[in-house]
Amino acid sequence: MRVITGLAKGRRLEDLPGLDTRPTTDRVKEGLFSAIQFDIEGRRALDLFAGTGQLGIEALSRGASFCDFVDSAPAALRVAQKNIRACGFEDRSACHGKDFAAFLGRVREKYGLVFLDPPYASGNLERALELITAIDIVVGNGIIVCESLADHSLPEVDEPYEKGREYRYGRIKFTLYRRRAHS
Repeated sequence: MRVITGLAKGRRLEDLPGLDTRPTTDRVKEGLFSAIQFDIEGRRALDLFAGTGQLGIEALSRGASFCDFVDSAPAALRVAQKNIRACGFEDRSACHGKDFAAFLGRVREKYGLVFLDPPYASGNLERALELITAIDIVVGNGIIVCESLADHSLPEVDEPYEKGREYRYGRIKFTLYRRRAHS
């Protein structure tokens, strides 16, 4: 697992031992970031189920202004912090050891880019998407990136949000949701 491009290009990232965390492969990550490459620069990002932090770190490497990393697992957050330090992004990030719903219930920031990659069978993807759109923490033209199994159908959302394109990479799928600038 490595940073694909940008300021930290080529930097190897530490992984979590065991099977509790499922890192996004470099090939899949490269496809995702190619799809959103013009929607990263200068945006504040949220890596809600951060795990090792690789999606948020890739966004920072490609020019995101700041990233909040959230994970309820202490071991995962320690690895994410170590990876953030190794890439030199401590001044452009914050780590939050909280459950996603607790974090979203108290967040006061608005985000231009949100990554949702929870454990597939948890049901947390739909719950997080519902909370994010209900409390409306995404800026106009902002993107929510949802990673799921390719055969998993994700819901439509209420305006000003809209379900967009899906990108499939073998057994994995990314679904992009956008918030319209004006509703």
